[in-house]
Amino acid sequence: MLFLISFSNFSEIPVGSVCVSDIQLKGRGRTKNVWESPKGCLMYSFTLEMEDGRVVPLIQYVVSLAVTEAVKDVCDKKGLSYNDVKIKWPNDLYLNGLKIGGILCTSTYRSRKFLVSVGVGLNVDNEQPTTCLNAVLKDVCPPSNLLKREEILGAFFKKFENFFDLFMEQGFKSLEELYYRTWLHSGQRVIAEEKNEDQVVQNVVTIQLLEMTM
Repeated sequence: MLFLISFSNFSEIPVGSVCVSDIQLKGRGRTKNVWESPKGCLMYSFTLEMEDGRVVPLIQYVVSLAVTEAVKDVCDKKGLSYNDVKIKWPNDLYLNGLKIGGILCTSTYRSRKFLVSVGVGLNVDNEQPTTCLNAVLKDVCPPSNLLKREEILGAFFKKFENFFDLFMEQGFKSLEELYYRTWLHSGQRVIAEEKNEDQVVQNVVTIQLLEMTM
């Protein structure tokens, strides 16, 4: 039996609620792209309530880190070589150079509080259109030992709870070292443009770290 659920405003459901989907018909990205997600993906949304608007933009980094660490924990418990999932700033997840997931955080302000809706998509068991976690593992372990969506989901919330508490008590500095070990960009060379009146100046720079202020 197929159940179709549509929330016109996910932030209206109780804080702390989690919605998990098997199939997604109208997924939405940071640039408002819309897509369909078939079975095999771990797709879920949950809500948070926060008072300090300065820290809300950093939640996506905490969530991204919790996802990568959850995958690592599940692999470790199964005795598997860790899938080296990396964070592509600001909110994408990559494996072996290919995108396998992403995070979207939106917020509304009401009654002096920010209601944050967090959406996570992670391709666990569907090799299209790029790759998935189990595609990397299937040649080195039996089918019974491949990753399951519910295992990653449980590990995620355990990690996220710990990271979120650290983040709220000590700021993102408490997670920075782990974040930089997990993101793709350290040492990358990029072109930075600076516009000055009618001129555009281009400089090649090397990424060292991401400055975050609260």
